Amino acid sequence: MMIVQAEERNMYDQYWLINHLKESHGVMTIRKTLAQVEAEGLVLPNGTLVVDGRPVAVVYFRAGYAPTDYPSEVEWSARLLIEQSSAIKCPSISYHLVGTKKIQQELAKPSVLERFLDNEEDIAKLRKCFAGLWSLDNEEIVKSAIEKPDLFVLKPQREGGGNNLYGHDLRETLIRLKNEQGEALAAYILMQRIFPRASLTQLVQGGVCFEELSISELGIFGSYLRNKDKVVINNQCGYLMRTKVSSSNEGGVAAGFAVLDSILLTDE
Repeated sequence: MMIVQAEERNMYDQYWLINHLKESHGVMTIRKTLAQVEAEGLVLPNGTLVVDGRPVAVVYFRAGYAPTDYPSEVEWSARLLIEQSSAIKCPSISYHLVGTKKIQQELAKPSVLERFLDNEEDIAKLRKCFAGLWSLDNEEIVKSAIEKPDLFVLKPQREGGGNNLYGHDLRETLIRLKNEQGEALAAYILMQRIFPRASLTQLVQGGVCFEELSISELGIFGSYLRNKDKVVINNQCGYLMRTKVSSSNEGGVAAGFAVLDSILLTDE
C-alpha cells in the first residue's frame, strides 16, 4: 500500500513503481490517502493490516511528512492504526523521527556516537563531517545568530525544501520566537551555515545552454530492515546528486531549486 496525498503531484513516478512491482515481481499495490486508510482499514487480532478488504504486507509512505498531511485527527488515527499493525512500514514512525533535525543535533553531542559505534577512527571521521547544531534554548548561540545571521541557517523540523530561513528572515524569526517563548522554540534548530566551493557548470534551461557557478550536494541511499531489535538489512544502495546555482539558498529538486546530477570521480 502506497500512502499518497489527496491531490498528488508526483503520481507518475508512483505509477511507474507500481507497474514495475507488478510486472517484475508479481506484487500488487494499492494507493490510499491516510483518510481512506482510517475509513477502510482495520488490524486483525494477529496483527495483519487489512485495507478495503485486502491484507497489506508493506506500507510505503509517499505522504505523511508535512503538517498539512494531518489536517484532522482522522489522519493521525490512520497513522496509529498502521503503526499498530505487523505490516512493514517504510518508514516506521521511529525511523521517520530519526530524520528530524533534533536527532541530528543529539547525534552531534559529545559521547553520543559512542553508543552506536566502537571504532574510534570511524567516530572521528563522522564528527569531522558534522556542522554545528543547536537548539533555541542556547541563548548565547541565538544571540550570535541575531548579530551575524549570515553565518547560520534556521531549520524547522520539516522534510523537503523551501522551509529554511537565512539572513534577515532568520534574524526576524529568532527575535519573534524569543519574545513568544514556549513550544515555538522547539520547532526549529540553528545550524552552522556551510559555504561549499562553487564550480563553473554547464546548465540548460528553456533549451538554452549557459554557464553558472554551482554547488552540489551528495546524498547516499540506504536500505534498512529490522525486526524489533534484530537488524536484517543495513546497506548503502546508491546515491542522489543535486546541483544548484550558488546564489540559491534552497536545494530541492521537486521545489524547482536544483537539478539531478551525477558524479565523476578523479584522482585529483
